Amino acid sequence: MKAFFANLIAPFAPADGPPPQTLGAFLRWALAGSGRVVAITALFGLALGISEAVAAWLVGHIVDLAVAQGGEAFFARNAGLLLGAGAFFVLLRPMLVTLTSALNSLSVGPNATTLAMARLNRHTMGQSLRFFENDFAGRIAQKQMQTVSAIGSILSEIVNSLAFAFSVLMGSLLVLIQVSPRLGLVLAGWFAIYVLYVRYFLPKVRQRSRARAGARAALSGQLVDVLSNMATVRLFATGASEERAAERAMGTLRDKSMDFGAISVAFRGGLSLLGGLLPVALIGCSVWFWQSGEATPGDIAIAGLLSTRLGQMSGWISFVAMGIFANIGEIENGMNTLAPAHDLPDRDGAVPPGPVAGEIAFHDVSFGYGRPDGGGLDGLDLHIAAGQKVGLVGRSGAGKSTALSLLLRLYDVEGGRITLDGKDIRDLTQDGLRGAIAMVRQDTAMFNRSAFDNISYGIANADPAAVERAARRAQAHDFIVGLSDPAGRTGYQAHLGERGVRLSGGQRQRIAIARAFLKDAPVLMLDEATSALDSETEAAVQSALEDLMQGRTVVAVAHRLSTLAHMDRIVVMENGRIVESGHHAELLDLPGGTYAAFWHRQSGGFITTEA
Repeated sequence: MKAFFANLIAPFAPADGPPPQTLGAFLRWALAGSGRVVAITALFGLALGISEAVAAWLVGHIVDLAVAQGGEAFFARNAGLLLGAGAFFVLLRPMLVTLTSALNSLSVGPNATTLAMARLNRHTMGQSLRFFENDFAGRIAQKQMQTVSAIGSILSEIVNSLAFAFSVLMGSLLVLIQVSPRLGLVLAGWFAIYVLYVRYFLPKVRQRSRARAGARAALSGQLVDVLSNMATVRLFATGASEERAAERAMGTLRDKSMDFGAISVAFRGGLSLLGGLLPVALIGCSVWFWQSGEATPGDIAIAGLLSTRLGQMSGWISFVAMGIFANIGEIENGMNTLAPAHDLPDRDGAVPPGPVAGEIAFHDVSFGYGRPDGGGLDGLDLHIAAGQKVGLVGRSGAGKSTALSLLLRLYDVEGGRITLDGKDIRDLTQDGLRGAIAMVRQDTAMFNRSAFDNISYGIANADPAAVERAARRAQAHDFIVGLSDPAGRTGYQAHLGERGVRLSGGQRQRIAIARAFLKDAPVLMLDEATSALDSETEAAVQSALEDLMQGRTVVAVAHRLSTLAHMDRIVVMENGRIVESGHHAELLDLPGGTYAAFWHRQSGGFITTEA
């Protein structure tokens, strides 16, 4: 049974396009493909609700027959009715409850939420680097979880609680109209007042829930930011000030929660009053009609059963409705964060690059991070032949790392174009472009996964022997075999901790170099790959890098000029432009040259012209 219900909805089906920006369309986008099962579940909920009214009618009918026929005659004449009623209560209603529960708990609940989460996560993963730079990673993750949780809650309440309550109400109304039209009018009048009351309050609930969700997300971002930078907090002794900042965010969340709580109290208190009025009105009217001979004892029983049931449900439904509108506020807040369209998509018709020789060219490239004073590049023209090794040198802010980011298409150029083997990189798929480039950075990204998984990251079903060969070439094998973690895993299976915290800087760099060896891309980019290392560790890492550079097009950024002295060409940049270009010895011979000045400062005044 579990497998049958679990497979009614495909939980990882892709979405049709990006998420819409309006609530209803967004929910349809998130849940598309689950509609048939949701509708069936809602129908079972309706049937279960109707069974409540049928149960009350059966009880009232049996009471009237018992009063009219007496004890012995009643059982003799109504054996079939009693057996049917017993089957209804013992077989049919439990079967409806079981099937409805199975659809909700095994199909709609787990699958629909997984479907929405997969689609939201897929859309978020496709955002540009700028999207993640402008927000907190923890806040984005929390928004995904909150939004999906809210979608699941709304769906469950609509197909289960609201469908059930609606059918109970409609069934009760039909039964009462059949029993006594005037009792039906009493119930209809009460329901009209109930609807007006709910329509007044629920928009306020929605608004305050949205404000509470925003405050909760802000607090989450604040806490994640501090916890992610705890070493800095300790070094600068700012624990007290960070606590105060967190408490201010907590205070804002507390205030918004109290605003939500106040509207909740008023809403539920009024509905409780309405729920109490219903049995008083229906039972009182049915007794009055009975006294005047216009109703039977069975009618009083029906009115009593239905009114008390509906009165109890009114409080329950008020809680459900408030939860639905509170969750709508959560979803709307999440949409603001998660639903923006991708700002760096692949062009229509983009193709993978195919075999790459590694020729790179910047043609009059300009980029300023979207700001007039954003720095970056200003008309950069640079040609790098396939297999050539080029070093980029310049002061901080000269545009070196920006050039690497643009070549990887982490951002799009604002002017000019960049080509790989003569093809505009915007005409290539981003995954295909980045698959042709290996990158080693100063701040090497490590996952809290095994050393094996970190080296083979991006390589599906990597060969363990190939991973070990890459580690040996990167001079990482010896320290990897000595690794262990608190879970008892050792060697290549030992986890490295968050951001590789269990490794030294040099060890992280050698893991990154091993990753690049295994990727074996035709283009290699190095961004300050050795600048944070001590001299001994740098020598080991530099040796591994020199091995890695063989046979590849290399673009290397470094402030430590000794690491670039043997490059085929060195390009000196200032203010996003090239001011000098040549071999190490040629640049040292330039009178008043920028590179020569850099070298002089780093070598303590000693300048050599040896290549």
